[in-house]
Amino acid sequence: MSEVPAKITAMELLTALAGLDAHPWATVNHAYGPAEDLPGLLRTFAEGGEDAEEALDELYGSIVHQGTVYAASVDAAPYLARIAASGRQTVDTLRLLGCLAESEDEYGVEPGAVRAAVTAQLPLLIPLLSDGDAAVRQAAGWTVGHTRDVCTALPAVRARLAAETEPAVRAELLTAYGRLDRAGAVAEARALLGPDTPAPLRLAAVFAALDAAEPWLAAHRDAVLGLLPARETARSGYADEHREPLRVVVGILLGRDTDADRESALALLDAALRDERPEVRAEALWAADRACTLSRSAPQRLIPAIAPLAADWAAAQLLGKIGPAAAEAAPVLAELAAQPDDEAADQALATLVLVAPQAAAPLLARALGRRPRAMQCAAGSHAPADAPFPFDPELFAAVRARLAAKALERPEGRKDCGCPATEDHNDTAQLVHLLRQWGPQAVEALPELCAVLPRFQYAATAITAVAAGIGPVRREQTASALRADARKLFVARALHELTGETGPLFAAAEAALATGARGGGEAARALADLGPAAARLTPALRTSLGRTIDRDTTPEVDTDLALALALWRITGAAAEVVPVLASVFDRSEGRQWFHWTAARAAREIAVLGPAGRPLTARLQALLDDPAQAPSAVLGLLAVADPADLDRARLAEAVLHSVETRADLKGACDALRALGAATLTPEQHDRLAALATGDRRLVVSGSGHAIIREDEQLRATLASVLYQVG
Repeated sequence: MSEVPAKITAMELLTALAGLDAHPWATVNHAYGPAEDLPGLLRTFAEGGEDAEEALDELYGSIVHQGTVYAASVDAAPYLARIAASGRQTVDTLRLLGCLAESEDEYGVEPGAVRAAVTAQLPLLIPLLSDGDAAVRQAAGWTVGHTRDVCTALPAVRARLAAETEPAVRAELLTAYGRLDRAGAVAEARALLGPDTPAPLRLAAVFAALDAAEPWLAAHRDAVLGLLPARETARSGYADEHREPLRVVVGILLGRDTDADRESALALLDAALRDERPEVRAEALWAADRACTLSRSAPQRLIPAIAPLAADWAAAQLLGKIGPAAAEAAPVLAELAAQPDDEAADQALATLVLVAPQAAAPLLARALGRRPRAMQCAAGSHAPADAPFPFDPELFAAVRARLAAKALERPEGRKDCGCPATEDHNDTAQLVHLLRQWGPQAVEALPELCAVLPRFQYAATAITAVAAGIGPVRREQTASALRADARKLFVARALHELTGETGPLFAAAEAALATGARGGGEAARALADLGPAAARLTPALRTSLGRTIDRDTTPEVDTDLALALALWRITGAAAEVVPVLASVFDRSEGRQWFHWTAARAAREIAVLGPAGRPLTARLQALLDDPAQAPSAVLGLLAVADPADLDRARLAEAVLHSVETRADLKGACDALRALGAATLTPEQHDRLAALATGDRRLVVSGSGHAIIREDEQLRATLASVLYQVG
């Protein structure tokens, strides 16, 4: 059908676009508002030519924007179906229609209306299942399957599957069959798992079984192993969810959360990781990464197969994510870290830093400056906050020498602010942070820290960390260095921490308060730490609180929260502070980007104690939101009348927050605060399942930190469980 004489095609295209301009497009919306541009886009796309591809991109962006469909998507469906049937742009049109039918993210339209609009076009789409062009047949199978229509689409797909001979098309039809009738598709698939079945069809048969929740059998395992490497095979199909076949298979099996399926998934991975072919191991490592972030038992099961592959970048990355539990890989990593290739050695050392930091320290010392990834892992964004990099005399000496050299370097940053260049800034930050982690052990580095302070004022935080316990002479020398830069608030705070001097801190805080929200919050928090000793700045705090706000943004609301809490800590004037805190909740209510502000407020108003009791109702209103409930519980336990607290409801809200992974850290804090007597036996069992189950709770955030954070969370939940028990 795609090969049609030009004259006939032109006539059919006129028919396909009949009524296009007269349609009331202005009355329906797409992603960018009224759909008045759709006639031009549809016509340009249908006619082909040099602008057709751009028009198609705009159609995707407007009627199926990032997977969301709209009222205009409903109105566009009949025109798209007629364009496909006309033989113009057929494959691209079918794919667009399939995306419309696939979407369940609907905006401004009745649920199911877009899919129903595509389904209504089945009389035009089903004949394309028999088109002379295999690409058209495959696209038609994908689109028709997404209609989920069992009356018309299912018989047509089943009949075409019986007649089709092209493997990729048969695979697409089997996948479509599964969307329409899982039981029927899996019955068809059972005979297609053998090695004689073409690879695309065999892969579709595996997924048909998984989608139907069939028991995982040796035949399925053998089919998958026989298909590896399977990425190219998957690319012949339209199912985006199957693009990484091994990774998806493993994820589905682990998602079943049974011992048998878990062992099947991990045994499959273990076999693939030990395959002699590099391309198979590459797929297996990608899938193993997924397994380790889903399953708590996966690392221990897979490390013996991953460790020998440590020279591979993906394997090294995964070992680093696993951390100390992968210590058996340390000898291999240490050997790789000593090789002459700086880039490869840096990757190996970066992993060794996370897996066996004590063994990595001397190696890092000997190559400091040439191992940026390793340094980042030791002291930068990948460094575990709860496990400082171990102090090592050789590394300490190297850090001091490098920091001293930086103090002598000529600044090459922006002339307008004196900031060092980004690369130099990051390197200095990591050196300083490492010293800060070591605290008093690094006291001999005070001269180097003071020397870089004028160019890198974050060094002030490290100065106070390492200077604890120094004698009066050195304390005064250090204080002099801080005084020279005490116009900066955090330098002034460091000076106060070291010497108790308040004058520079008051001056810096007052200047910061005058900048509005940008510096007001930081200044308020610094003054709050002083309590009544900061009373002289109460007028400045009140002035900042009464500033003119052009637009109520989260920084503005956060600043008002900090200002109110500072006033409370300094004055204890609840009558002044409570209305401001109430306004923070009122301004945050129902606003998408403000829910974390409300959560912070709920947690931080605990400092008011019973004086915050008028805010009880606002805190209780947050209990139904899993992301805000833990903070609300912490606030309620501090400010509400104990006799009015329904502790069972509080415990339920916190457990729901954990189970929905909304605020895991806050939930742990709230569970500890609630105490042993709060949980019912049923809640105790749910907590035990969370603490001891195989599924990880932390599933988002930095990929380098997910496994580590989940292990910390499990330990915390277990400690709460122990207290409960």
